Amino acid sequence: MERRTIGAAALEVGSIGLGCMPMSWGYTESQRSGESSLRAVHTALDRGCSLLDTADMYGPFTNELLVGRVLRERRAEAFVSTKCGLLVGEQHIVANGRPGYVKRACDASLRRLQTDRIDLYQLHRADPEVPIEETWGAMAELVAAGKVRSLGLCAVGARAVRQA
Repeated sequence: MERRTIGAAALEVGSIGLGCMPMSWGYTESQRSGESSLRAVHTALDRGCSLLDTADMYGPFTNELLVGRVLRERRAEAFVSTKCGLLVGEQHIVANGRPGYVKRACDASLRRLQTDRIDLYQLHRADPEVPIEETWGAMAELVAAGKVRSLGLCAVGARAVRQA
């Protein structure tokens, strides 16, 4: 597998990643199987696909639990990317970029993923009620605490990236 580097820390990862969302969320129940999903993640790692992408909202939470079952056995082979910042309700999704929430969400993701660090922690969406600098600051504290190796932003414009 060809390799790439990510971020200022130049973390190495396979050039092809596995998006884990459809394994537990986003499709009909009949299209998901826990055992076949676990086999798919193991097969991806067997073939050198080290990037596993998930988020706390997928399920919600069940996708990280699924990925965590594989990481328990194969953490050294995986580059773990997860996201926070979206809360799933009955008929809606709400952005939450409050610093306290981001820190609690990270700790919960670490528990579900059965790991002591997240390789790439991303803000899923910017919260229009919280300045991106505040959210990013909380995320940077997670790096300083050793819980996260690198940070990213999803679905934000260039201005938000500059502000962060």
